[in-house]
Amino acid sequence: MALKKTDGIEELGNESLSGKKAKAVFSANVKEKKILTTFSLEPSFKEELEAVFDDLGLGWSAGVRFALKEFYKKYSNN
Repeated sequence: MALKKTDGIEELGNESLSGKKAKAVFSANVKEKKILTTFSLEPSFKEELEAVFDDLGLGWSAGVRFALKEFYKKYSNN
């Protein structure tokens, strides 16, 4: 989903829920800007990861962020 940068105030009633979430994530009010990344996975592996994340109560993107943070914690001290 691509967002257009606007200078004026938009009416929030017509905006989709995903659009509102994207604006909240990528807004200028956060300490550090987010970077949108892409990568490829086999569909079967993604389904396995989604099942693990679901067991943890996480969605796909939150699960990926969690996994990357845990990986970094484990291997950054070595």
